[in-house]
Amino acid sequence: MTVWERSRQLASQEILDAAVRLFTTQGYEETTTTQIAREAGVSQRTLYRYFGTKEDLLCGDQDELGALLRRTVEEQPAEVSAWQALRAGFVTLLSTHDSLERTRAVSTLIFRTPVLRAALMQKRLQWQTDLLPTMRARLLAAGREGIAAEHEARTVIAVSFACVDSATATWIQTGDSQDLVALYDEALAYARASA
Repeated sequence: MTVWERSRQLASQEILDAAVRLFTTQGYEETTTTQIAREAGVSQRTLYRYFGTKEDLLCGDQDELGALLRRTVEEQPAEVSAWQALRAGFVTLLSTHDSLERTRAVSTLIFRTPVLRAALMQKRLQWQTDLLPTMRARLLAAGREGIAAEHEARTVIAVSFACVDSATATWIQTGDSQDLVALYDEALAYARASA
């Protein structure tokens, strides 16, 4: 990374840290962008240069994360099942976060704030749509046929995402150091055993 990129990343992290602190203590709706900018020691104009909207402070990187998920799934070897390919993608996403505490704080804010939860769900629905061709191709290569491959791809994607949400909700609720990937694996095992 260049010096400019590092300073930009640091400024972005400082703004995000200030936002998370204020959202956690005051609530998302009650916190203004003016307060966030002041807390971070930047102008509102700078804040908006890094984050287009208040919502983007917590949900703004979802497009990049969705692309990373899709690339990771695409890069899995052909012999890896659709389930395993998606799991590898989710594990990669979890490894992109630099702080478990911040990840938990941001996840808690998103899951407990209806407007943020709705924004996240909308972006995740787009992730699922974007993943469909990759998953369908993987299933076709594994011998599935036509509409059955598409139906199975949609199902695997939907169930996997539901398991991620269930694991995240449990992780937030317990507030301990449980491994989020282990919780995802448990949720997936429950879903597959119930079938």
